[in-house]
Amino acid sequence: MRILVFSDIHANLTALEAVLEAAGTFDAAWCLGDVVGYGPDPNECIERIRQIPNLVCLVGNHDAAALGQINLEVFNKEARQSAHWMREHLTYDSIQFLEELPNRKVIDPVTLVHGSPRNPVWEYILDTNTAAANFSAFDTQFCFIGHSHLPAAYLCPDAQAGVTLKMPPVGQVFQLEGRAILNPGSVGQPRDHDPRAAFAIFHSDELTWEPMRVEYDIHSVQERIYKAGLPSRHALRLLQGW
Repeated sequence: MRILVFSDIHANLTALEAVLEAAGTFDAAWCLGDVVGYGPDPNECIERIRQIPNLVCLVGNHDAAALGQINLEVFNKEARQSAHWMREHLTYDSIQFLEELPNRKVIDPVTLVHGSPRNPVWEYILDTNTAAANFSAFDTQFCFIGHSHLPAAYLCPDAQAGVTLKMPPVGQVFQLEGRAILNPGSVGQPRDHDPRAAFAIFHSDELTWEPMRVEYDIHSVQERIYKAGLPSRHALRLLQGW
């Protein structure tokens, strides 16, 4: 199967549409959470991903915050403002969709979470030490995560070898061996200084991972952010991917 793996859309419909077009034909789509937050198009993004055939979607921390399930004091000032805005603008149908999302899904040989296998909604995996501590928290060969907005592959070929970090080049098919924790990066708010929307293609039969990027009309998204009265920082960071 050819599976589209994507995460952290963050209410950026323009980036989402670009990813779906660039991905081409796929057999299933796995969204690793944070459909909303930061961006200006929460309801539109939810409506769009609900149309994707064979979709699996998880809840992320910004989705949970928009539902009032997380104390907003754990967010920075701009993120709190965005969460309040989401709560005010989400439709009934959008809220129903988000409320039904699981925080963990196992589709052998992959465990899907937003943050980490030991803390599916909140923990960030940003280094090999944190990754190593998480391998015992899932039983499948692979775990796919989002949350950090950084494309990465944490590889554990065997228990004695330890964990290494690899950044597979965009467009290069990467053969997976041993166990791994993989992050496709962010669709709607990349943070690796590459403003292009990020996603990946997972071939479940061949066990390969292909990181992908696509350009989109950032200026139109910025205009909608300003018009909505959302924090300007969330518009500015899109141009440079930080």
